[in-house]
Amino acid sequence: MERARVGSSGLEVSRLALGTMTWSRDTNADEAGQQLDAFLDAGGSLLDTAASYADGGSESLIGAMLGGTVSRRDVQVCTKAGIKRTARGGVIDASRDTLLGTLDESLERLGTDYVDLWLVHAYDAVTPLEETLHALEIAVNSGRARYVGVSNFPAWAMSRIATMATGRPAIAATQVEYSLLQRGIEREVVPAAEALGMGILGWSPLGRGVLTGKYRDAIPADSRAASEHLSGFVAPYMGQRAGAVVSALETAAEGLGWSPLETALAWVLGRPGLASAIVGARTAAQLTPALAAADLDLPPAIGDALDEVSAPVLGYPERR
Repeated sequence: MERARVGSSGLEVSRLALGTMTWSRDTNADEAGQQLDAFLDAGGSLLDTAASYADGGSESLIGAMLGGTVSRRDVQVCTKAGIKRTARGGVIDASRDTLLGTLDESLERLGTDYVDLWLVHAYDAVTPLEETLHALEIAVNSGRARYVGVSNFPAWAMSRIATMATGRPAIAATQVEYSLLQRGIEREVVPAAEALGMGILGWSPLGRGVLTGKYRDAIPADSRAASEHLSGFVAPYMGQRAGAVVSALETAAEGLGWSPLETALAWVLGRPGLASAIVGARTAAQLTPALAAADLDLPPAIGDALDEVSAPVLGYPERR
């Protein structure tokens, strides 16, 4: 598997990252271990997790693996902080105290003294960006994080914190949802990231599983859409517009002799500025086709056709 530079930083990551949101909850230790083995065998390196995934269970499971047969030198760990669990549910909190406290807890669960990439999980409209940036600066200067970035930030806030970081550790990456079914970042996030030298990590490149085509006729009993805690995650992409994109994707895939999954991944991996696409699976068998797609090149004519059918709505001021 090829590697790519994350923006203008010195960080290089595998073109596919292994997402671990379901680890320790829907994916047990045995299945997670098989996924990681297959991922590393394919040349992958970047593991994506977060302190909030399974309330820390994902990080703990990764830590158990790193303390066992997997060498820390063979993997790059990206984790996120800034979503705090309360009696009312998840609350966004990017204060310095919460971020650094969460990072220390993450490092303990992961069984390591540093992470390769540490991200603020979501934009906090209450905490001043200067305070959030100070936490990122402390993390780098203390050696607890090699690189830092943001996740799910609107373009203006991403640009603001990146420009505020002049003379301090740079904001190297932005992690955002990106697929044929979610191209909203192309309006402002992508051009802003390019101008600021930030790399893009795309989560859910398969449209929350919908772009695999498995929901065309029914909802499989073992799928995310049938899951009590993930059905709401998939629901936004089960409508008529998504159906038209999936239909076009299936036609393109058939002409190429590929699967819809391979075609959707090849499309997103060819997008400007994208350093890595984060793929997650419940089982190793589900992960294998994605790993095989990492080296596929989508013919330009097919890419143009998929661009047209999935184009995001643009208006003022992006387009006049």
